[in-house]
Amino acid sequence: MKDLLEISCGLDVHKDKIVTCILTGPLGKPTHSEIREFTTLIPDMIALRDWIVSQNCHHVAMESTGIYWMPIYEILEDSFAGDITLLVVNARHMKNVPGKKTDMRDSEWISTLLHAGLLNGSFIPEKRIREFRDLNRYRKSIIRDITSRKNRVEKFLQSSGFRLSSFNKKYAL
Repeated sequence: MKDLLEISCGLDVHKDKIVTCILTGPLGKPTHSEIREFTTLIPDMIALRDWIVSQNCHHVAMESTGIYWMPIYEILEDSFAGDITLLVVNARHMKNVPGKKTDMRDSEWISTLLHAGLLNGSFIPEKRIREFRDLNRYRKSIIRDITSRKNRVEKFLQSSGFRLSSFNKKYAL
């Protein structure tokens, strides 16, 4: 594998921890790897970002594991004033490391694939659009809840003998 990047970072993201591997070295030369583990608490994720910035790593890849990648992505996307390449990669698109599977080997494998330019990231819309989508989904769920409650009230009233749905508007004052 011929390396395309001088510095790359692979993140193996879990519910409670993030295992990080930064590979460094000149193009085409053997690389040096440094592996660290962080929790998913905000201060630790900020420490992760600061470490990535201190290593001058502009290329980061992570697996798209459930929703766990989202807060890390949000914290990292503003690094280097937005001059960072963040890839969220489907785990099926990365062949697993042969041998015993560990979080450290996974993060190193992700970083190695990124270092060689072999990863394609999923489409992640810009922050403004993601926020709009979240707001729109929340609005839909509230409307669904309101409709459900209205239907329950009407069902209760109808079971009690009140037929509001068949009430003619011409009788209203």
